[in-house]
Amino acid sequence: MAKLYFRYGAMGSGKTRDLIKTIYNYDYRNMLAIIIKPKIDTKAGECIKSRDGTVMNIDYIVSENDNLYEIIAKDTRVIHCVLVDEAQFLFPHQVDELSDVVDYLDIPVICYGLRADFQTNLFQGSKRLLELADSIEEIKTVCRCGKKATMNTRIQEGNFVFEGEQVAIDGVSEITYDSLCRKCYKKEKTKVKKLNK
Repeated sequence: MAKLYFRYGAMGSGKTRDLIKTIYNYDYRNMLAIIIKPKIDTKAGECIKSRDGTVMNIDYIVSENDNLYEIIAKDTRVIHCVLVDEAQFLFPHQVDELSDVVDYLDIPVICYGLRADFQTNLFQGSKRLLELADSIEEIKTVCRCGKKATMNTRIQEGNFVFEGEQVAIDGVSEITYDSLCRKCYKKEKTKVKKLNK
């Protein structure tokens, strides 16, 4: 029986590497797994790229008006699994459409993404996945202090920032992201508040 999976983790947790490994596992069995990615995330172009340099082509790059159920239902190939990279950028109705893929086309869907942004707010796609997914799994990573990292941070020009737009991916080269445990996140946020007084 097919299921809707949400595998989330903080920045650097290996979500893309895990997705690529899943593709290889299906490929080894001569089964087709396709990749979908929201158009808003264009940092790697029309492919996905893990931190170790592995690159995979994307089958469908989707925008808000794309109906994911219709896209998959109209695909003439025999699809054994749908994988979604950067699922936090999906719109809630698209998560609903992916649940229809599971329920009516009997194709498992595995979504990979971040749970929350650098201000600890849920992304809309992640929120809907947390509400609908049959299986929710955290992909763990480590903070600089050695504890489990659960918080995403934004770094601009070498400094942590805690204000700004939720999404800042392209065209802003001085922005990077990292993950921290909650305690280290609070410590950095307190430092920034003191500096800005």
